[in-house]
Amino acid sequence: MLKKNDILEVSVEADSGNGSGICRVDGMAVFISGTTRFDRVKIKIVNVKSSYAVAELLEIIEPSDFREDGFCVSSDVCGGCDFAHIKYDRQLEIKKEHVLSCLERIGKLEKDDFECFDTCGMQTPYRYRNKMVFPLGYDKNKRITGGFYKRGTHDIAELKSCTQGPKEASIFLNAVVQYMKENNVSCYDEKSHKGLIRRVFVRFGFESKEAMVVISANGKKLPKAEKLIEKLVLLNETRFVIKSIILNINEQKNNLVLGDKNITLYGEDYIHDTLCGVNYKISPNSFFQINPVQTEVLYNKAIEFAELKGNETVIDLYCGIGTISLMAAKYAKSVIGVEIVEQAIEDAKNNSRINGIENTEFIAGSAETIASQLAENGKKADVIFIDPPRKGSDEITLDCIARMSPEKIVYISCNPATLARDLAYLKSKGYMTKKVQPVDMFPNTSHVETVVLIQHDTEIS
Repeated sequence: MLKKNDILEVSVEADSGNGSGICRVDGMAVFISGTTRFDRVKIKIVNVKSSYAVAELLEIIEPSDFREDGFCVSSDVCGGCDFAHIKYDRQLEIKKEHVLSCLERIGKLEKDDFECFDTCGMQTPYRYRNKMVFPLGYDKNKRITGGFYKRGTHDIAELKSCTQGPKEASIFLNAVVQYMKENNVSCYDEKSHKGLIRRVFVRFGFESKEAMVVISANGKKLPKAEKLIEKLVLLNETRFVIKSIILNINEQKNNLVLGDKNITLYGEDYIHDTLCGVNYKISPNSFFQINPVQTEVLYNKAIEFAELKGNETVIDLYCGIGTISLMAAKYAKSVIGVEIVEQAIEDAKNNSRINGIENTEFIAGSAETIASQLAENGKKADVIFIDPPRKGSDEITLDCIARMSPEKIVYISCNPATLARDLAYLKSKGYMTKKVQPVDMFPNTSHVETVVLIQHDTEIS
């Protein structure tokens, strides 16, 4: 019987979807973070549940051929890249396996009823992030530091280098830290709710080479803000031009990345970038996909699955700033985009005007509310795109989608578990999963995006 603090030597038999290797001891599954299939390791049991246990990796006795070490100098303490120890080809296999496992186990879908393609990976699976968020705090010597949360904690791991984003991210962060030290500006403390600066949030336009630096603060004013502006604007070792410096006000006792109010300290309140041939204005609170290279892969696959001919009515639920809507508008008769964030809808309308696209309409409201109104008004759609947050959609929205009787639904998901649940519900409404395409939007992490083609089963109806 397994007990806490047991020390064992084991062989890892399989990979989980979250970056942990799995072995079996006395018939019980044991999850070991930082390992991969065929590793021979020494472990310490740290938690025993009724049906599984969790172990800490103590030593790699014999590494697997799938193992890759030395990916990042911070990977041992930073919790961001839970696949960093696994070779990239194997990461792609694990992500496909995870998607299929969720569809079969949670969605109760038969794998012979649909086609699942290999995960679309990146040719260069690093330096891909166009947005990075760095919490600030104090180290053990009470010095200001910024970086990432250490794995499983809210302690700060100082950023020395991050292979996931541009090198300029650390340059901008260090400039803010220097400004704070030189001008006696405090860090925010989550426990006491005192201190000023909470985070440094950086956006990059990979095509435009523009950058935005957002300072999230527990206050309405930044002391000696001109000193920060000067320090950032005069940086000369960067490929990106800082076009926007924003003070974001978040005085609430929460852990949200940004609050609702922004004050422009320098430049404009947005930057530009191009995605799939469409130009966008991106504001601090805009949702814009983090990996532009793979976003083009993801959205082009969604458009391919939709097979638009030019005479279709399209509805895009959870449309954000209109990325899919504006792409689909090139190939459809008309597109209606729906998004609950009003600023995102304003951005979508503006982006439509910038690109001279006239066959779009954008509506602010929750997906369930607007979808219900459209269905009650007898609105029909030929194709519906749905790109919900990690929690997935809900039965009200899915019911309304079915009532609008689209020929095709193209579902874009960032969570295979909620995707599987929603596909099972749509199946009960006569919509069958036909094609599944995993896309690796976040290399070296356990996250995977999936594009699914769902079609109405005329035999059921």
